[in-house]
Amino acid sequence: MKYLCLVYLDKEHWNACRDADCAEYAQQLADSQRMLAAEPLHPVETATTVRVRNGQVALYDGPFAETKEQLAGFYLVDAADLNEAIRIASGIPPAKYGSVEVRPVRQLEV
Repeated sequence: MKYLCLVYLDKEHWNACRDADCAEYAQQLADSQRMLAAEPLHPVETATTVRVRNGQVALYDGPFAETKEQLAGFYLVDAADLNEAIRIASGIPPAKYGSVEVRPVRQLEV
């Protein structure tokens, strides 16, 4: 099953984890054939939020909600179950400085 591990960091810890550490962990997951995708994100100040209401598109600078921790990146992994996904998430290096939200990915029903 696919799980999305969303990495959240506050501004103070945004660069606390070296890119090389994240790349090394991602490579370990790739070598074990559990990695589907992983990418870091630029800081929240570079974000644009899009809303469509009554057919009208509105753009806003920055994130939709003000929060202490901000989305810093993600790992999309293939895990047998939630317990394995949690084990994978606990190894993501930025988890030492922020948090990692683990969510199962669902298929669209068409």
